[in-house]
Amino acid sequence: MRSFVLEVWGELACFTRPEFKVERFSYPLITPSAARGIFDAIYLDFDPQSKKSLMYWQISRIEVLCPVRYISLMRNEVKEKATLRNIQAWMRDPSHLEPLYADATKDDTGQDTKGRTQRQTMALKNVRYRLRAHAVLYREDHALRQKIEHSFERRARAGQCLYQPYLGCREFTGYFRLVEPGEEARPVDYTEKIGWMLYDVFDLSRPGAPLRTDRGEKPRISLFEAEVVAGVLLVPPYESERVQKGVN
Repeated sequence: MRSFVLEVWGELACFTRPEFKVERFSYPLITPSAARGIFDAIYLDFDPQSKKSLMYWQISRIEVLCPVRYISLMRNEVKEKATLRNIQAWMRDPSHLEPLYADATKDDTGQDTKGRTQRQTMALKNVRYRLRAHAVLYREDHALRQKIEHSFERRARAGQCLYQPYLGCREFTGYFRLVEPGEEARPVDYTEKIGWMLYDVFDLSRPGAPLRTDRGEKPRISLFEAEVVAGVLLVPPYESERVQKGVN
């Protein structure tokens, strides 16, 4: 089992704390689920028959390489988005086309019914992290592990990805590079007890978990008590008792 190390950075990031609900307020550093998404963007292996993932990336260590700095933003967010079902219906019968308006419209009571709304975001700026992870296979297979590790290393070293990684929000672009042994910089001097942090929004113990919301299944939230010591956050394995898992 090999571990891979990525250095990840970007101008803006927002890893939203769920307890703040509507207004977005970021954790002071990247969450394990967001870090896993960056590894997924580089390589993720699937079963050709069931189309379910054969593995997931287990984040084991997150290091903060730049001081934590916040920035307050006012962002326009849409209230609705076009669904695949509606688009297919419009293709069959264009007369039933219902456009989505960029600016809000009002009904007879004067309430906004569609369009966009402004919300406050407390984001992070000029972030840089070092992420360590290894592949966990749902069914251990030596040949498959060799394929996954070789493919990931080759793609990460070449800067290749299936889609552009992002830092919490899709408009906050993330960049990455594979860290070679012996070239690691020291983390910043940053220590904080964060408390309960989002671990993941999927049940990682079930095959195909990273894509389950696309298949109409409910997510399963998990949390863990996070503490950063000298710029390092150690992430427990998903099966650990330290990871509190919700009920489906």
